[in-house]
Amino acid sequence: MQIILAPLVALVAVLVLTPHVRRLAFRVGALDSPDHRKVHQGVMPRLGGLAIYASFIIAVLVCVPLSKQLWGLLAGATLITALGILDDIYRLSARTKLVGQVLASIVVIFFGIKITFVSNPFVPGVIVSLGILAAPLTVVWLVVVINAVNLIDGLDGLASGTSFIAALTMTALIALDTYHVIGSIDLVMVSLPLIVAAATAGFLKFNFHPASIFLGDGGSMLLGFLLANMAIMGLTKSATVVSVVIPVVILGVPLMDTVFAVIRRFNRNMPIMQPDREHLHHRLLELGLNHRQAVLAIYGVNTVLGGIAILLTMLAQGPALILVEGVLLAAIVVANQLGIIGKRLRTNYLISLFVILYGLSIFIFFFPKF
Repeated sequence: MQIILAPLVALVAVLVLTPHVRRLAFRVGALDSPDHRKVHQGVMPRLGGLAIYASFIIAVLVCVPLSKQLWGLLAGATLITALGILDDIYRLSARTKLVGQVLASIVVIFFGIKITFVSNPFVPGVIVSLGILAAPLTVVWLVVVINAVNLIDGLDGLASGTSFIAALTMTALIALDTYHVIGSIDLVMVSLPLIVAAATAGFLKFNFHPASIFLGDGGSMLLGFLLANMAIMGLTKSATVVSVVIPVVILGVPLMDTVFAVIRRFNRNMPIMQPDREHLHHRLLELGLNHRQAVLAIYGVNTVLGGIAILLTMLAQGPALILVEGVLLAAIVVANQLGIIGKRLRTNYLISLFVILYGLSIFIFFFPKF
C-alpha cells in the first residue's frame, strides 16, 4: 500500500499546490524576466520548486516510516529549497549559493548519508574504503549534481522531465538490487524516488512548454539534491564497479553538459560560473528544433541512458566497463560535433582515444590478474 499511496499523495499535492505557488511567486517577486540568454519571451513566475518540496515533504511524512537518514534528507532538502527560494527572489551570488549547497550537504552527512567506499574497477569484488575522504567526496558529489540539474534548467520542462526519468530509473534499479540482495523489495527506498517521480510528473502539467511556471533555482537545486542523495542511499551499497557508475549514467545528460560547460569556459578563459548559450539545449535549438522537439530529444537520450543503467546491472564487469566507455565516447563525439565542448577536436584524436580506451578495457577483461 505504501508504494502506491506515497506517490499518489505527492501527485495530488503538487497538482493542488502549484497554482497557489504560482500566485505567491507574483506577490513576492520571484519572477524571471527575459534576456539575451533566455528563450522565454515574457515575465514568468519561478517558485515552482516550493510546490515540489511541499509535495515531497507531505508524502514522506504521511506515508514513509522515518529513520535518521530520512530526517537528515528532509532537513537538507529544507535548507537547499530555502536557499533556492531566496535566490529566486533576491538573486544570490554564485559564492553564496555554493556555501549554502555545501552546508546542506554537511547536514545529510551528519545524519549518516555519505559515500563510504568505492569499488575497484580493475579487481572484481574489491572495495576501497574512503575513510576521512568519505565526507569531502560526498560533498563534491552532491554539489556537482545539484548544479548539473540547475544548469540544464533552460527550457520548459527540461530539468523536471529529466529528473522524472532519473527518478523512475532509480526506482527500478533499487527494487531490482534490494530484491537480489535480501529477497524482497525495500519499500522505503523504492518509495522515495517514486515520490520524486510523481511530484515532477504532476508539476510537468504546468511546466511543459508552454510553461505557466518555472522550477526556479529552488526546484532545480532541490531535485538535484534529492536525486544525488537517493543515489547514495540506494545505489552505492554494492561492491561491484557498476554501483559507482550507475548514478553517473542515470544523470548522464546534466553531468556531461556540466563537464563540457566547464571545459568550454576554461578554454575560453571565462569564469566557470558565467552562464552562456552553448548548452546542449541551446545547440539543439540552433539546429532548427523547436522548443518541444529539443526537450523531447533530450528526454529520449535520458531514457536511453536509463535503459543502459539497468543493462549494466545485468552484465559482468568487463562488458560493463566496455559499455560505459562506449557511452562516454559517444557522448564526446556528439558533443564535439554540436560544438558543446567549444573548439572542435579533430576526428583522428577521437579515434585514437577510442582505440586506446577499448584496447585497455579488452586487456583488463581478458587478463584481469595481470
